[in-house]
Amino acid sequence: MPPLRILIFEDEYPAAERLQRLLTQAAPGAQVLAVLDTVAGALAWLAAHSAPDLILSDIQLADGLSLDIFAQTLVRCPVIFTTAHVQYALQAFRANGIDYLLKPLKLPELQAALGKVKGGSDALKTAVPPELTRDANAALLPFNSPIERLLDALPQPQRPYKTRFLVQQGEALLPLPATEAAWFGSRHETVTLATHDGRRFVVDYTLEQLESLLDPSQFFRLNRQLIAQLPAVRRLVPHLGGRLLVALAPAPTEEVLVSKEKASALKSWLEG
Repeated sequence: MPPLRILIFEDEYPAAERLQRLLTQAAPGAQVLAVLDTVAGALAWLAAHSAPDLILSDIQLADGLSLDIFAQTLVRCPVIFTTAHVQYALQAFRANGIDYLLKPLKLPELQAALGKVKGGSDALKTAVPPELTRDANAALLPFNSPIERLLDALPQPQRPYKTRFLVQQGEALLPLPATEAAWFGSRHETVTLATHDGRRFVVDYTLEQLESLLDPSQFFRLNRQLIAQLPAVRRLVPHLGGRLLVALAPAPTEEVLVSKEKASALKSWLEG
């Protein structure tokens, strides 16, 4: 069997590096064709190249959800989703998903997911008439089955959001309420919690994990490096290319820019 040709959708550089390291163990000889961090970039790549054998996809990309990719184009290969977000599982399986792995990824889970690729890939790569529209993905899975309609109708249980962090101060461990966190910043693979009164603590979470754990009505992912709590956002200043410069208190060491794609979502979040 020839080595797998794999396409990766991931906007966090450390996560992409870790995934590729795990692949060298789980699928020796596998070829990573590209690592793409935006929905727009993924759509452009798929339009210009033949289908890979497999896509490994995060849910949250730099300019939106990867699920938008599969809603906008016909994808002719299986997809393994790798994410910290638990709430998109059903949508992911509708988008050619053959497995849904939660971060941080573990080698045995990745190996088991890759073991499903052979059968899933053969089934999904059967000839598909070129005249199919962008909704053709819907024909590949029984989306209107009674079971799926029942799942769609069921209320989703509300998972409690994280309310405290155990942080280290000297030799002691302190319980710190999440309400005291002004922002979480990622730098050199280390995530720091900054409190409203200016203290700094290292926390053992990635920003992607925190984005799933924190209450989205109070915390917003501004960019790849930073999640801020509502009271920390002092003002927005228009910047080049439709971006926004965000003033936070306390101020991080580097300026905080929000992309044009996220600007409207940030304004909506601030307005409540």
